[in-house]
Amino acid sequence: MSWLADLRDDLTFARIMFRVLRRVTPMARRRSRTFPNVAEELAARHGEKLALLSARESLTYAGFNARANRYARWAMANGVGKGDVVALLMPNRPEYPAVWLGIARAGGVTALLNTNLRGAALAHGINLVAPKHVIVAEELAEAFASTHGLVEGTAKVWRHGGTAAAADRIDTAVAALPDGPIPAAERPALTLDDRCLFIYTSGTTGMPKAANVNHYRVLGAMTAFAAVMGARADDRMYDCLPLYHTVGGVIAIGAPLMAGGSVFIRDRFSASQFWDDVTDQNCTLFQYIGELCRYLVNAPAHPKEKAHRLRLCCGNGMRPDVWPAFRTRFRIPHIREFYAATEGNALLFNFDEEPGAVGRIPWWLKRLFPIRNVRLDPDGPAPMRDPDGRCIECGPDEVGEMISKIVVDPRRPGQRFEGYADRAESERKVLGDVFEKGDAWFRTGDLMRRDGRGYFHFVDRTGDTFRWKGENVSTLEVAETITRFPGVEEANVYGVAVPGTEGRAGMAALVVQGAPDLRGLRDHIHASLSPYARPVFVRLQAAIEATSTFKQRKIVLVKEGFDPREIADPLYFDHPERGAYVPLDAALHAAIVAGDIRL
Repeated sequence: MSWLADLRDDLTFARIMFRVLRRVTPMARRRSRTFPNVAEELAARHGEKLALLSARESLTYAGFNARANRYARWAMANGVGKGDVVALLMPNRPEYPAVWLGIARAGGVTALLNTNLRGAALAHGINLVAPKHVIVAEELAEAFASTHGLVEGTAKVWRHGGTAAAADRIDTAVAALPDGPIPAAERPALTLDDRCLFIYTSGTTGMPKAANVNHYRVLGAMTAFAAVMGARADDRMYDCLPLYHTVGGVIAIGAPLMAGGSVFIRDRFSASQFWDDVTDQNCTLFQYIGELCRYLVNAPAHPKEKAHRLRLCCGNGMRPDVWPAFRTRFRIPHIREFYAATEGNALLFNFDEEPGAVGRIPWWLKRLFPIRNVRLDPDGPAPMRDPDGRCIECGPDEVGEMISKIVVDPRRPGQRFEGYADRAESERKVLGDVFEKGDAWFRTGDLMRRDGRGYFHFVDRTGDTFRWKGENVSTLEVAETITRFPGVEEANVYGVAVPGTEGRAGMAALVVQGAPDLRGLRDHIHASLSPYARPVFVRLQAAIEATSTFKQRKIVLVKEGFDPREIADPLYFDHPERGAYVPLDAALHAAIVAGDIRL
């Protein structure tokens, strides 16, 4: 009776997708209606109803709009014109979206700086966008100070809070400004095509890139996800994700507000405090990143983990092994998984709650969502081409890179690719002459598998996949397999170069509970993984470094390789002759490098 299941899923998908399209499609016809306009409408409609709240402050709808008016007047008084950039370095709090909303109302563009960066990486993000002003919250003054001598240009630095001189305190400056409506004649004319924000990629495989986010993407994301979640006026979102990213700072904030709901903002995720917050704040929605759900599933039982009022969780990256446990243990009624990228034009939804699927495109929507998987050259990062020079679309269950067609059409602004602040970086993401001469497609950099029913399953990042013994190894698949072994809390899998061998040998950095059971772990790995996918090296760490959105960092680990002279962490080698993981010391390392031990 699979056809009945397909029909049921099609009807569910059609019902929700129709709701999304009904709200989003008219946006393209109202080019001058941006979120700064919508925020005014919401303030007029909901007034003193609570909009944004946290442990430190709260803003009503009227207060949120009024605070934004103060920042707009500050921006205009300090020379911020249409398209000028203001960089913002501030922790999660209700004040945060009020800052960029006000700057946007003045025509400016806010660069949302990653609060976890320091030194050269933070300076790089600032230099990319050449701001006129930089706003630094007092809590992050030390982080900004680490960029001394590295930031280019003559941007004026404003401190928010603290004891800085009044002339350099933006909170003091805005408090002295009127918060009433700004006459239309004093405001720049904005359209959906104008840039609103710079939002940075996470930088898991290199320095962060500043993605262009126009007003259409901001308002479109808020509108679409309000429909996806079926947001209501009595909803309260729990948002513990960074406000400098799209998911935490645009979707989680905007979707409830569009419906007249509210948002509880936490400074950062805490597994131990999560259920207290969600229950005590009467939250009905939760915006997740997949790794948060895994942390919660692995956490000890909490007395309030089933006492919540959550009706729906929405997010991306929930692993197939986590999904059933998360839904069952915490009694989550509905999960809305999606796939998207800040800078990309590919958008997928999993409305059917198929565990592990990032989204689905039914056959009857294939023309509306021009997304394909194409075969990659096994010896390089470029897609394979047929004798006519065209890319080759993958068949069902075949793994390939997802690409999405770039369409320049005023009626379909979501299919454009806005690119990055760095033009060269933008060009690297565009693939030309894909299926016909002159076409252009956005390269997601993600390996996907599409099954026969149209569900897309994330396999890995192209940059994270490595080749060993003539086969492509999926780091995600290996990591999921390893973490199923008792005692392994986290696994970060990557490939390392070994002199005299082709490709890269697998290595796994692990966080384990107590003393590691290396014998049992090896038996589990050898029973579960193909020979080419088994990690040759194991590195034990107290914690695995990750980005603020919980994406594991691999660059430093790959660079350090498996040399015990450079690494203080315990290292082990899957010795082919001894049939065990043995401690990797300098002598054994020398033997491997010399080729005395065949891998």
